[in-house]
Amino acid sequence: MKKSFFLPYAFYLMPYALLSQPSEYKMTRQEYVEKYKDIAIKEMLENGIPASITLAQGLLESDNGNSGLAMYANNHFGIKCHEDWKGETYIQDDDKRDECFRKYRAAEESFDDHSNFLKSKGRYAFLFELRKTDYKGWAEGLQEAGYATNRSYSERLIKLIDDNKLYQYDRMQVMAVDKHETKKSAPQIIKPTLLTYAAKKIFLNNEIKYMVVQDGDTYYKIAQQLDMRLWQLHNYNETGRQTCLQVGDIVYLQPKRRHSQKEEFHTVRWGETMYYISQLYGIKMRHLYRLNHMADGQEPNAGQKIVLRK
Repeated sequence: MKKSFFLPYAFYLMPYALLSQPSEYKMTRQEYVEKYKDIAIKEMLENGIPASITLAQGLLESDNGNSGLAMYANNHFGIKCHEDWKGETYIQDDDKRDECFRKYRAAEESFDDHSNFLKSKGRYAFLFELRKTDYKGWAEGLQEAGYATNRSYSERLIKLIDDNKLYQYDRMQVMAVDKHETKKSAPQIIKPTLLTYAAKKIFLNNEIKYMVVQDGDTYYKIAQQLDMRLWQLHNYNETGRQTCLQVGDIVYLQPKRRHSQKEEFHTVRWGETMYYISQLYGIKMRHLYRLNHMADGQEPNAGQKIVLRK
């Protein structure tokens, strides 16, 4: 009798046990960035918060999207209820037992609320006077304004941005381009929405159109999709025909320029090459070498300042 009683009881509790803990699969940082970068860019263009900062905070606060708060409440930024919250709630231990956190229907709502939270709090107002490309200033400002109690919070954000090259998303301007658009017709700049990101994605950098390489992309495939010549892509990006693309690479669809239209210099990070900097800012290699009085083929050192315009 005891055996027949406890087996059904354990079976009855099994679904609740499964729901009480996260799945064994853990999302990687790269997967998190790929999944949410479009939303972060959208928030940047609509609200002025650098996409790199939003992504880095999301990575840090949600443990790459694997925390219980992110999985069960779609809360990626650890925002607590506060008195003005009228939505659903999620209770878990934090600094104290049984603290109240905001619960969202989808992750997109969490990203949007994160932007609204920063914009609505007066202590963060000074951050919006910074350039969107000044992610270090934003990271240090967030810590100064008391966003987190951890003394190394800004350093952790900056390291996440540098290690994962999240700063590349701070320079993006979204344009909608129809697949069958002729080469003579100019793409229409539109206000970005989530629907925009389901279509073909073309960005602007240094007033040059470009794409970000996705899984499976090749120069040939991109040329076919955009009705371009293969030699044009190789010429615009200063590559050889045997060059292989990697996810996250920049592919320019127009010739790069002689210098940057906005940025004056770039501080080299470890592992960066002149070609990488050339692609990052949309500057032709030979002009980048001339601006810095460097010999062709010479590579910069970490910490070196590379001039981007006269």
